[in-house]
Amino acid sequence: MSKLKNDLRDGSALVVDGNPVSRSILVSQLRDLGLRQVLQASRIADARRQLEFRSFDVVICEQHFPNDNVTGQDLLDDLRRSGLLPFATIFIMATGEASYAKVAEAAESALDAYLLKPYTAAQLDARLHQARRRKVSLQAIFAAVEKQAFEQAADLCLERFEQRGEFWLYAARVGAELLLRLERFADAQKLYEAVIAAKTLPWARLGVARAQIEAGQVTQAGTTLEGLINAEPGYADAYDVMGRAQIEMGQFESAMVSYKMAADMTPASIGRLQRLGMLAHYCGDPKMAEEMLSRAVRLGLDSKMFDAQSLVLLAFMRLANNDKKGLQRCLDDARNMADRFDKSVRLRRLTQVIDILMQMLEHQTARVLELVRAMIASVGDDSFDFEAACNLLTLLSQMAQRAIQLDEVDSAVQRIGLRFCTSKALTELLAKAAVAHPPYAERLGDTLTQVLHMIEKAMRQSLAGNPRAAVLELRDDALNTQNAKVIESAWGVLKRYEARIDDAPALATEIQALRVRYASFASRPVIGDKNLRQSGGVSLRVMDIADSEPAPVP
Repeated sequence: MSKLKNDLRDGSALVVDGNPVSRSILVSQLRDLGLRQVLQASRIADARRQLEFRSFDVVICEQHFPNDNVTGQDLLDDLRRSGLLPFATIFIMATGEASYAKVAEAAESALDAYLLKPYTAAQLDARLHQARRRKVSLQAIFAAVEKQAFEQAADLCLERFEQRGEFWLYAARVGAELLLRLERFADAQKLYEAVIAAKTLPWARLGVARAQIEAGQVTQAGTTLEGLINAEPGYADAYDVMGRAQIEMGQFESAMVSYKMAADMTPASIGRLQRLGMLAHYCGDPKMAEEMLSRAVRLGLDSKMFDAQSLVLLAFMRLANNDKKGLQRCLDDARNMADRFDKSVRLRRLTQVIDILMQMLEHQTARVLELVRAMIASVGDDSFDFEAACNLLTLLSQMAQRAIQLDEVDSAVQRIGLRFCTSKALTELLAKAAVAHPPYAERLGDTLTQVLHMIEKAMRQSLAGNPRAAVLELRDDALNTQNAKVIESAWGVLKRYEARIDDAPALATEIQALRVRYASFASRPVIGDKNLRQSGGVSLRVMDIADSEPAPVP
């Protein structure tokens, strides 16, 4: 009798294979092993749709599809990066290739097993049992994650790693991911380095770089990534993280090269196509931007991996080309997404931008002015973020190009700059968004100088022996500008001199509230939806092994 008969009784499985004979055999084998519901998909696109909207106990996926340039590895990679594959799902790759490189590549994606063809039913049973054993063994860790007891989960991971308990290497990977989430960047880096010392693995070296970026050590991260890429030139995640580091350093053209390398390696990765297309847009390469974003729309418009910001940038391109039909498609697609997720403030805002562009193309100037004024009025809202600032700047620049006059524009550009010009890299991204009207781009550069002078002026109070006055001045400036750098400067002075400030606890409560409200501690350049998990990590989405119900998608 199968070892899985009791463990997966009444379970569900998905078989993804382009060969109908292989697919039929595998379906029969899984049913014989006790899985009652076994669904099939002959194409990656069909499998992706199934996996995004329901969960399975087991997924067995062919690596190669002869009539498709998408692989099983691409599917796993996209699902993993987007947090759409529950921990309890067993994912097994089936292939006739036995090369070490392919096995290593699969292992890097936290694959549960690799099934080499031809195989017997007994071998399939053994692979499933082994994968299930790891899931059950680590269940206490992921039960803690599900309860959002991240400190407890991290401690369990560290304990297993230190004792070299069963599946200690995978526990270390999860533990390091948790430490990054808990902003214990130094601890995460130490754990990754300990893994490297025990067993040199690409994902651990990448983890060191990720921890360095989060800790603000971007130059060191670049050096770490260069070494990793030289040793593992086919590791797509490394190029993603390198691009992220380069953006933080303001090296946007270099980041485009890195993102293109990752996209070329995985041409069906919706996330990578979008990231490259978005950066190409801001770097003034409309041809590449349109090619990448249009491909992402074709591949994944109905996917949870799809980012509606792609539609906004495509809509700007359609406006530039006076393409009314193309612009209408963008608007229709955005409205459909906003209707599907009717509680999303972000989707409503993105749809409104495209609506304004349509009104502009139809020469409905009065309506354009009305809608843009409403958007300008929201610049101070808590939900108005860096992405919204870039879109509004691009919109205002397009209006200036088309000689649509609005009295509030100058003050709006100044207000955006005061709030979002926190570093050279972020200011340059804002300037790129406004490139269609150079005076706005120049003004944003001047605003960063103004913010830096504001901070320097307050710091002089501290140097003169009155740190409390410096904190109060920075707090007031923070309230007026909502600028993350000003908020963090106030926090830094307070923490450094709190022993000399009588009302430090009260001020700490006040400034910490600003830090949380405006997420000033996480103010970094991000291309695309900032809520999507960064490359190189492991998904912490879980579902309970006992009842196989999925946890909410983060």
